[in-house]
Amino acid sequence: MRANSRVAYLYILPGFLVFALFVLVPLGHTAWLSLYDWDGITLGTWTGLDNYTEQLADPDVRTAFSHSMVFLFFFAALPIGLGLVLASVLSRFRLRGLGFFRTVIFLPQVVTAVVVGIAWRWMYADEGTVNQLLSAVGLDGLARAWLGDFTWALPALGLVGTWVMSGLCMVLFLAGISKIDASLYEAARVDGAGPVREFFAVTLPGLKQEMAVGLTLTTIAALRSFDLVYVTTGGGPGNATNVPGFEIYKLAFRQGAVGEACAVAVMLTVLIFTVVLLITRLLREKL
Repeated sequence: MRANSRVAYLYILPGFLVFALFVLVPLGHTAWLSLYDWDGITLGTWTGLDNYTEQLADPDVRTAFSHSMVFLFFFAALPIGLGLVLASVLSRFRLRGLGFFRTVIFLPQVVTAVVVGIAWRWMYADEGTVNQLLSAVGLDGLARAWLGDFTWALPALGLVGTWVMSGLCMVLFLAGISKIDASLYEAARVDGAGPVREFFAVTLPGLKQEMAVGLTLTTIAALRSFDLVYVTTGGGPGNATNVPGFEIYKLAFRQGAVGEACAVAVMLTVLIFTVVLLITRLLREKL
């Protein structure tokens, strides 16, 4: 038994070495740099945990983290809900062109975030597609400079995240529904279950693993978002769309505060691990 265990460890050793080289070592180095006051060029000065206390007290950093919590709703909660609805409908009704529809919904996943950001920046412009559609249906009063509005800029970016992540969730759930035993649905129908009861009694419990994967991926995407904000708003207007990833960029490359940027990066990493762990445990207990 011990020999078999040793052989198993040898098989995973190459993968672990790659993981350690490109993930664990940089993470440890980032944590080490976060303990220094360093501009990225000159010799750094040891500060201990001062970078963490300063950043936790900084209102800009706290605002950035609060915005990432808002992104959790748009990047994770909404796509999971939409994905469940779309997957349930598509699996229940055999529609023509289903493969094409899946491809169109999933397409944002294979397009780089920079391209997505540029496209939506054009669509959200004063004369962009969104305002033109509103004008076409007689809702001119709702038209605005979406990405320049202090109130609506963050939700506007959040909806882009919903659009991007919904396709991933739908494909995950469609794959999960396909492996649920058809006899369970037949038994539910014999008992008089309608579509809604069938969904909650059979489909939802059968998608426990897919929901865990979907929530994990979408949560990570929400908390580490940077490129979408960088391309569309640059954290503006003012600080209205600033997120931790963009705050790290500003501290490191605009203000030359590499140590403080590393401190924020470590806090963000801890937050992601904590949220993902909570999601995993809650799904394990509830479903």
